[in-house]
Amino acid sequence: MAKRVAIATIGTRGDVQPYVALGIALQNRGYSVVLGASSDFREMVEEHGLEFYSLGRNIQNFVKQSQLDEVVSKSLLVNAPQLMRQGQKIVEIAARRSWQMAQGADLLMANMNTTFCIDIAEALDIPVVMSALQPLTATSEFPIVAYDGPDLGPAFNYISHAPMNWQQMFYDWPRNKLRKELMGMQPRKKGGFFKDNNGYDLPALYAYSNLICKRPSDWPTTTHVTGYWQLEDKSGWTPSPEFQDFLSAGSEPIYVGFGSMPFGAKRNTQILREAVEKWGGRLVVGRGWGGIDANDLPDSIYAIDRAPHDKLFQYVGGVVHHGGAGTTSAGLHAGKPGFVVPQTMDQPFWGKRIHSLGCGPKPIPLRKLTSENLADALEQLSTNATYRMNAKNIAAKLKAENGCETACDLITRVLANYEPLVATGGSAAQ
Repeated sequence: MAKRVAIATIGTRGDVQPYVALGIALQNRGYSVVLGASSDFREMVEEHGLEFYSLGRNIQNFVKQSQLDEVVSKSLLVNAPQLMRQGQKIVEIAARRSWQMAQGADLLMANMNTTFCIDIAEALDIPVVMSALQPLTATSEFPIVAYDGPDLGPAFNYISHAPMNWQQMFYDWPRNKLRKELMGMQPRKKGGFFKDNNGYDLPALYAYSNLICKRPSDWPTTTHVTGYWQLEDKSGWTPSPEFQDFLSAGSEPIYVGFGSMPFGAKRNTQILREAVEKWGGRLVVGRGWGGIDANDLPDSIYAIDRAPHDKLFQYVGGVVHHGGAGTTSAGLHAGKPGFVVPQTMDQPFWGKRIHSLGCGPKPIPLRKLTSENLADALEQLSTNATYRMNAKNIAAKLKAENGCETACDLITRVLANYEPLVATGGSAAQ
């Protein structure tokens, strides 16, 4: 009988798509795979031939709600507690559903948003593999991914990762509740994103390339950088006649999209309009889930509905984006120079990496973006030959990697080496 792998991930599209790619690779290896995610990704998962399990509410609606905009833009202290409580509830529902999904599984895979899988795996006496799309393990070589300040040295870098553990403590409350109610276990003794109940490092896979961010030398041996988990587009997408007309009507456009972050759409749109007027070029704007108001745009800006980035980016000269891990990967694989306008989470980190690799201008946070500095960045993307050459060189090297296959090899190794507690005289629920 085929070994069964259960994958649990919650978040926006960028938090789900890489796991679809990995699920396909595992299935091709002969594994039985079930992928748990929020209900809005059922179609995407099933159309790629994977079994889907709903872990709860539609994340798109959560991201769009006004409180999230307020938290990011201005009223952090007022709105953050309520938002975190809502996030805690989403995690609790996802944990309860993951418990059901995991029954009969031989291995669980989790990401930073589904660390409750550590408890589920412990209760079921099966291995768990942690994963992330950005570097989260503490290191002295660079600071926490959300840090957007000057270089303050190795000691600061290591200490800066502490807030990750503080955040985890907040989510340990529903985990400990479920450990007792569902699993018959005592509260966790020790915390941490990628550690078990005894404080030992768990196997962890990072789904990005060493070419983009080299694996730190002070990481534990259980932590691996596999390469990107790229999902091949099979939609057959091609430019519409209207888009073809736009492309042929002038100079090569630059793509602008802020992914699933709907913050400050009215302000963003005004900046875009003014920047294009100052710059004199043309843009393709992704509608996404928000971030830009696509109504009443000038002829120099074409608004496009959701399209696969690996196909769409073939038609543009550069990419302006929020710095999400998925869009960063797509732009680099396409060999396009990029300019990142980070807002939160890991976005500042990827923006710095693109700039450090010589593939685009220095990132500018959304709150500091103006029509003047955006126009300057657009000019650099469209004219800087060094950015273009570096981006093409990186793309050629990335295409030689196969992150999914490397991840499959490591998962197979974990399964082969796992010793059940029952077999060694221990007890899974304790």
